[in-house]
Amino acid sequence: MTETKTETKQDAALRRLEKLLGTWEVSGDATGTVTYEWGPGEKFVLQHVDITLNDHHIVGLEVIGRLLPFGAEEPSEEIMSRFYGSDGETYDYVYEVSEDGSTLTIWGGVRDSPAYFQGTFDKTGTKNEGAWVYPGGGGYTSNMTKVK
Repeated sequence: MTETKTETKQDAALRRLEKLLGTWEVSGDATGTVTYEWGPGEKFVLQHVDITLNDHHIVGLEVIGRLLPFGAEEPSEEIMSRFYGSDGETYDYVYEVSEDGSTLTIWGGVRDSPAYFQGTFDKTGTKNEGAWVYPGGGGYTSNMTKVK
């Protein structure tokens, strides 16, 4: 079986999510923990969320990876996710770790959305400092420190 250029590109982008694997303490305006782990087959990442934001406790699961809809021949170009929260909410995101591994960007809904998170990793890869930005102002700081 030969590997196509699309598969190589996708694997490289997906593999950059490895930087997130582990348990992180969240600080700033949001506090708590998030844990990232590979799902079966290492084709997607699971994020377990347990944070508090604005006095609201949020527990949920996010599945992050390439979409491969029923009948599709190729997976999506973007790394997509869906968050499922304990209050019944669902949110879609697009994830990207920069090629040099220094920046994590998460867009709300679609790439280049006006609602997005952008955070920078330190040189050791054990801290990420950033913030969510919302259209019309607002947002919140969300920093992560790897604890496991």
